[in-house]
Amino acid sequence: MIYIICALKSEAQAFVDKYKLPKNKQNSQITLIISGIGSDNMFNATKSVVAKMNENDIIINVGICGADEKFAIGELIDARDKNLTCVDSEISQQGNYELVDMESEGFLRATQDVKNKYIFKVVSDHFEPQIVTKQMAKSLIFNVIDDINNIINFKADN
Repeated sequence: MIYIICALKSEAQAFVDKYKLPKNKQNSQITLIISGIGSDNMFNATKSVVAKMNENDIIINVGICGADEKFAIGELIDARDKNLTCVDSEISQQGNYELVDMESEGFLRATQDVKNKYIFKVVSDHFEPQIVTKQMAKSLIFNVIDDINNIINFKADN
């Protein structure tokens, strides 16, 4: 099973649309969870998933992030390779951070003993969170789902 945890409904909707998931947001291969915004919400949602996981299951945190201007809007970030900073509130100034999100720390804390874990973020803005709409967040995530699948070598029934 692949567990995908998103903070926002708009982020999760990309997976619902891509995999034609039913109302319960799961099929035989994917279970999609919406945690809510923030590290604590992510921790609590992820912790409950980890308690159900088998050794070969995969758990993924997917969402949008703010980034320095050297990153393109829509760029997929594999957080294993980048300096992602988890913050408590939206950041609207440049200079202090390279990449920021509000959930990664909670996800990492809840999955510290899980081997098959990933964090993927998509750059949504250059520290201008007020420009991000629900439709934009959904579209940004939808556009990178195949890239995420390629990284984790997941082949879903479309």
